[in-house]
Amino acid sequence: MEDGDDGEIAGGDDVEAVLEALDRDELTVTEARERLGGVRQLGEFARVDTRQGERTGIPEVIEAERKTDSELLEIGEELLASIGLALLTGVPESARPDLQAAADECEFYERSGTLVLRAEDYEPPEKRGRVGVVTAGTSDIAVAEQTAAIAAEMGCHVETVYDVGVSAIHRLFAERETLEACDCVVVAAGREGALATVVAGLVSAPVIGLPVGTGAGYGGDGEAALMGMLQSCTYLTVVNVDAGFVAGGQAALIAR
Repeated sequence: MEDGDDGEIAGGDDVEAVLEALDRDELTVTEARERLGGVRQLGEFARVDTRQGERTGIPEVIEAERKTDSELLEIGEELLASIGLALLTGVPESARPDLQAAADECEFYERSGTLVLRAEDYEPPEKRGRVGVVTAGTSDIAVAEQTAAIAAEMGCHVETVYDVGVSAIHRLFAERETLEACDCVVVAAGREGALATVVAGLVSAPVIGLPVGTGAGYGGDGEAALMGMLQSCTYLTVVNVDAGFVAGGQAALIAR
């Protein structure tokens, strides 16, 4: 194996390449161990796990909050170079141009600030399984978009059914056939979170409750929705408040 032009080992996570580089004293034992484990050290601010998708089935998601634009760009470029895919959430407008320029293909979910970057040679997983993403109200879509984004990148067909909350329950009944065709359904709801219980009582697929920090007054930060879903009398699994990516990753694993 030959060294890359930038000093990186070509095929840096390949066992033989890493061992040869170690033998030539181009890597320390610690660096070699990190390479074989899929870890990429970026300065003093990040250790990118390029093999998380292989290990868990769920690709790494980079949360942009409290990271600088330059840090986001370096992490994004490393993921693109190593696995061909970078998912970032809460991306500020100032960081988007450079991130998008680094990729050959990109997709931006405006409500959630989720940016999906793909390299030209990236091969997405074969489409398998169907995930339904339901929201009680329009205000819940920002979190639900995270669920839809990661489920799609994990190779699932995604069906979105938005704004069908319990205040006008007939809207949900009109979509029952769509949800019945899904292998797993995620229900994002704020306020008291009642929609998740209703859906779990209607469909045969596993349902994941996704409480959202929308509402007003006591418990309006998602606590009431979380408590309501946890106390559901139906067979309902619940994730944390606003944990859209967690719900989407779990739903995709189930659906696939």
